[in-house]
Amino acid sequence: MSDPLVAGAPVAELVRALNAAGQTVATAESLTAGLLAATIAGVPGASAVLRGGLIVYATDLKNHLTGVDDEVLRLDGPVAASTAEQLALGARQRCAADWGLGLTGVAGPDSQDGHPVGTVYLGLSGPSVSEVLRLKLDGDRWTIRIGAVHSAVRELLRCVIAATSDPVPERN
Repeated sequence: MSDPLVAGAPVAELVRALNAAGQTVATAESLTAGLLAATIAGVPGASAVLRGGLIVYATDLKNHLTGVDDEVLRLDGPVAASTAEQLALGARQRCAADWGLGLTGVAGPDSQDGHPVGTVYLGLSGPSVSEVLRLKLDGDRWTIRIGAVHSAVRELLRCVIAATSDPVPERN
């Protein structure tokens, strides 16, 4: 039986790309509660690239485990671009990985702090890369959480490929 978490996302391609680049990844997950790390681990050979993950479902753990600044959590809240950015950096630093991914958002069934269901922030931190994407996902809790995981896999794959591609020579 194939891994249902891996289906529909380029997870094997991500593991191959990270392995080829000699790079590693770690996660800090709120709404996905470890699904991203479990999805990556579903690929044979993932142990060569997956350093680990932090489940920071509770707001205080975002600060205590990943180092999200108390002021960011107080002013911006747990569902914010700034929080996702610091989650990604915290995962990268705390797990000594080349890449860190941070996921925070609202899976439902109710909105949270004025954020509608399906609002997700994805933070990516890597070699000379720091970015945050705001996702708007539709569906029930499971669909939103899986959508967030698949988006994270696709975006990290994009970043790894971009970071390891040979630059195009300039024309004279």
